[in-house]
Amino acid sequence: MLQLHNFFRSGTSHRLRIALKLKGLDYQYVAVSLAKQEHLSAAYKALNPQALVPTLVDGEQVLTQTPAIIEWLEERHPTPPLLPSSPDDRARVRALAALVGCDIHPINNRRILEYLRNTLGCDDAAVNAWCATWINAGFEALEALLAADKNRGDFCFGNTPTVADVYLVPQVESARRFNVNLSPYPAIVAIDQACARLDAFQKAAPAMQPDAL
Repeated sequence: MLQLHNFFRSGTSHRLRIALKLKGLDYQYVAVSLAKQEHLSAAYKALNPQALVPTLVDGEQVLTQTPAIIEWLEERHPTPPLLPSSPDDRARVRALAALVGCDIHPINNRRILEYLRNTLGCDDAAVNAWCATWINAGFEALEALLAADKNRGDFCFGNTPTVADVYLVPQVESARRFNVNLSPYPAIVAIDQACARLDAFQKAAPAMQPDAL
C-alpha cells in the first residue's frame, strides 16, 4: 500500500490527499507534525532530505514534491484523468495549477511565515497582511482567467475536477485561515463549493485527517 507522510494542515499535503482520493487509491496515513518539528527529525530527513511534506512511499520508491508526485500518479493510474486529453487544454490546466503552486503558495508556506515571525519579528497582523497580499494578487489573475473561459463548467476546467482544482481548493482553505476576503472572487468560490460537494474533496479536507481530530 502507498504510504503518505503528511501534515493535516499543509497545503501541499492537502493537494496530494485530494489527488489520491480522486484516483480512488488507498494509502496509509503517516502523520508528520510540523508543529512538533517532526519533519526536522533525522529519521524523516533520511526519507526526505528537504524536510518538507508530503512524501509518498511506494515500496522502494520515495517520491517528493507534489507536482512530480501528481504527474507520477497520472501516469501510473491514468483513470480517472486529472488532465484533459488535448495538449492545449493540458497546458491551460497546468498553468492554472502553477499559478497557485508556483506564485502563491511558496511565499506563504510555513517556513516563510516562521521566518517572518521569528527572525523579522512580525506579529500576526503583519503575517496575515503578507499572506493576503500575495493570495489576492494570485486570485485576481486566476479569477480573470476563469471568467474569460466561456466554456468552463463547474470546475476550473470543464465539468470534472482536474489538477487545477486539486491546487485551488487547498489555497482557498489557506486564504480563509488568513482571513482573506473572498467576495471579489465569485468564480473561485463557486468552484470551491462544487468541489466541496464531492466525496474525494470532503475526505481530503484538513479537518477530517487523523492528526486534526
